[in-house]
Amino acid sequence: MGKGRLEAFSDGVVAIIITIMVLELKTPHGTDWSAIRPFLPALGTYVLSYVFIGIYWSNHHHMLHAADRVNGKILWANLHLLFWLSLVPFVTGWLGENHFAKLPAAVYGFVLLMAAVAYQVLERAIVNLHGPGSRVHRALGVDIKAVVSTTAYVCAIPLAFVDTRIAFAIYILIAAIWFVPDPRIEKLAP
Repeated sequence: MGKGRLEAFSDGVVAIIITIMVLELKTPHGTDWSAIRPFLPALGTYVLSYVFIGIYWSNHHHMLHAADRVNGKILWANLHLLFWLSLVPFVTGWLGENHFAKLPAAVYGFVLLMAAVAYQVLERAIVNLHGPGSRVHRALGVDIKAVVSTTAYVCAIPLAFVDTRIAFAIYILIAAIWFVPDPRIEKLAP
């Protein structure tokens, strides 16, 4: 089956996720810089979450561009990914409201970990449909960044209970390594 509806639905869900996140931001009541200070944790969490959602959207777009078709397994794998991404506004708000407390920082990492795993499941479903030697298989190959980021999330979650700054440094590092779309896919895209 064609992939157009999957792409359109995913784009719509991502747009809604970003909209929900920005609507959760509170506005300061003052007009000087001191009025913004209490909102910095929520704003910082929003920026990081926005970057993560943008990374998923961009890489999802590139991956589907390399795919020729989808099947039922891919549809369900995509819904699995969108489920975890849809929780990002919740954990973003919880973390920002509680000024980077330990449990919200760990749960934030858990949701990001599950989104990463779901993305890898979607990636494998697409490769399996298209088969070995396909354009998408050649483009994705062995994904070292996925292995590194998944391992980093697994380390960051318990570290959030030790020091949330360490966990956030890891979350930011993961975002940094994924910030540029995967060039393997761009090179092989038609």
